[in-house]
Amino acid sequence: MNSRKPFIAGNWKMYKTCSEAVETAGKLVKLLSQTSDVDIMIAPAYIALAQVHEAVKGSCVMLGAQNLFWEKKGAYTGEISPEMIVSAGCTYIIIGHSERRQYFGETNETVNKKIKAAISYILNLFFV
Repeated sequence: MNSRKPFIAGNWKMYKTCSEAVETAGKLVKLLSQTSDVDIMIAPAYIALAQVHEAVKGSCVMLGAQNLFWEKKGAYTGEISPEMIVSAGCTYIIIGHSERRQYFGETNETVNKKIKAAISYILNLFFV
């Protein structure tokens, strides 16, 4: 018998505004308040990370980001660093999503850089 705890991840992609994400996160926290037999992670859009972190703080719902850039700082318009992700309250990161490869041309090389950056910030990897 497998003693591994199930893991449920919700990648919200680009489907919720900040207020919608906070509202949904709050509902999840209430629904799952008695849950301990499954790990749950949600990944809202970047602009909602800090607010959703406040909504899930102290609950069983963990926060993740949908992507990261491997550099710590720099002139990388539109990107987000591992440090920024951690400072927003995230403990998980989604890396290697097929949509990133399809629409943004990510390669095994860039995914590898992202994995190394995430590990250096002790982010839990959700590799898809």
